[in-house]
Amino acid sequence: MKKIFAALITLIIFNTNYALGQNQAMEDYKIIHKEAIQIIGIELRTSNTPDAGPKDIPLHWEKFFSENILEQIPNKTSNEVMALYCNYEGDYTQPYSLIIGCPVSSIDTIPEGLVAKKLPETSYALIPAIGEHPKKLIEAWGNIWQSSLKRTYAGDFELYGEDFAATSPQKVEVYIAIEDSQG
Repeated sequence: MKKIFAALITLIIFNTNYALGQNQAMEDYKIIHKEAIQIIGIELRTSNTPDAGPKDIPLHWEKFFSENILEQIPNKTSNEVMALYCNYEGDYTQPYSLIIGCPVSSIDTIPEGLVAKKLPETSYALIPAIGEHPKKLIEAWGNIWQSSLKRTYAGDFELYGEDFAATSPQKVEVYIAIEDSQG
């Protein structure tokens, strides 16, 4: 699973220009409302500039797996892995934080070296990326960046199911925080 995630992230970063250049219409998505979500994981502050994200993000995923962060997270509600994009300084072109971790039932206990984040109750555009990975995930993000979604940047995340690496076709759910008026 570690190798799949590392390859996935590396290809996403290096193929962003490809995805942005496709100018495809937004794939089907549905709008859902989610209660507040809590996550514990490791945090990275970066941006999508060529000298930051392409270097930082693969190393962050490597750290998640090499330091066995999944096993250090208390009160997990599952072993699903979340890649949370939050604390944006503006939109996706500005610096942001990436927290890789798991959803939890409580953030009362946070192990040293990890962080907790609580996402507010909000509406999301749920965009499934199903099929060949990382191609489908790259296409999904490219479509999101070009879409007319009224994003709030309160926290967007990718959700990797517990069986992500073992199933075919592979599926990643991308949740984009949006204004409630879109629902």
